[in-house]
Amino acid sequence: MFAFFLRRLVSLLPTLVFVSMLIFGLQQLLPGDPAQILAGEDQSPELIAHLREKMHLDQPLPIRYFYWVDGVMHGDLGESVRTQQPVLELILQKLPVTAELAFLSMLVGLLISIPAGIISAVRPGTAWDYGANAFALSGLSIPHFWLGILMILFFSVELGWFPASGYVSPFESLRENLAAMIMPAFVLGTGISAVLMRHTRSSMLQVLNADYVRTARAKGLSERVVVLKHALRNALTPVITLGALELGTLLSGAVLTEQVFTIPGFGKLIIDAVFNRDYAVVQGVVLVTATAYILLNLMADIAYFVFNPRLRHA
Repeated sequence: MFAFFLRRLVSLLPTLVFVSMLIFGLQQLLPGDPAQILAGEDQSPELIAHLREKMHLDQPLPIRYFYWVDGVMHGDLGESVRTQQPVLELILQKLPVTAELAFLSMLVGLLISIPAGIISAVRPGTAWDYGANAFALSGLSIPHFWLGILMILFFSVELGWFPASGYVSPFESLRENLAAMIMPAFVLGTGISAVLMRHTRSSMLQVLNADYVRTARAKGLSERVVVLKHALRNALTPVITLGALELGTLLSGAVLTEQVFTIPGFGKLIIDAVFNRDYAVVQGVVLVTATAYILLNLMADIAYFVFNPRLRHA
C-alpha cells in the first residue's frame, strides 16, 4: 500500500504543475493592469512603474510565472488589491467556514444517500424504490438557492427555529454555530445525497448479483450480514470516488448557498474578488481549490484499500 501511495503522490506532481501554469496563464488574459488598480487615484507614471517593477510585471511571462511559483512555495500567494491583506491570510480566514459547511453537507448527504441507496437496491420495484428514486430526482432538480429561500421563510420567518442568515464561530458558541449551519448544510446535502443515492443503488444492484454474494447466502448467512458486510463494502468503491469529487466541489465554495444564507466563506470571497477585479485573490482561491480536488482524489484512492480488501492484493 505504501508503494501505491508513493506512486500516486509522485504522479500528482505533474498535475499540480500543469494546473498552476493554467491558473497563472489564464489570469494574464484578464483585462486591467494590476499596477494601475493598486495606484488608485494617483496615476503617476513613476508610481505605476514602481509597482510594475515590484510585482515583476515588467518581466516576461515565464519569469513572472517562476516568481509566482517561488512565492507559492514559500506561502506567498500575493496581496489583495482591495484590502491590502495577504491572499493566504484571507484564504485561511474563509477556509474553516467553507470546510465546516462542506463536511456538514457531506455528512447530511451520506446519512441520507447510503441507507436510501441500500433500501432501493434490496427492494427494487417496491414503493421504497420508487420513493428513493423520486427523492433523488427532486434533489437533482430543485435549485439550491430556491430551496434555501423556502427553508428561510418556513423555519426562520414562520417558525423561528433557526437564524435566517449569518455565521457564528463554533469556538464562540457551538449551539449557535450549528443552528446557523444546519439549513445551508441540508440544502447542499440534499443535492449531494441525490447523486450518491443513485450511484449507491446502481453499485449495490451489480454487487448483489455477484457470485460471492450468492455464495454467502448459500452458506446460510443472514440477509443483513450479506448486504452490509459483503455487498456494501464492495459497492462503496465508486461511491467513494464520487464523494471525494463532491466534497471538492463543496470546498471550492457553494457560491449561491453561501450568498443566500450570508455565510462568509469561499463563495463570498470569490464573488467579491471577481467584482473588484482582485485577481490575486481569484488566483489564490482557484489554486487552493484545485489542490484540494487533487488531494481528495488521492484520499479516495487510499480509501479503496480500506473498504475493498481485494484491491490490497491487486
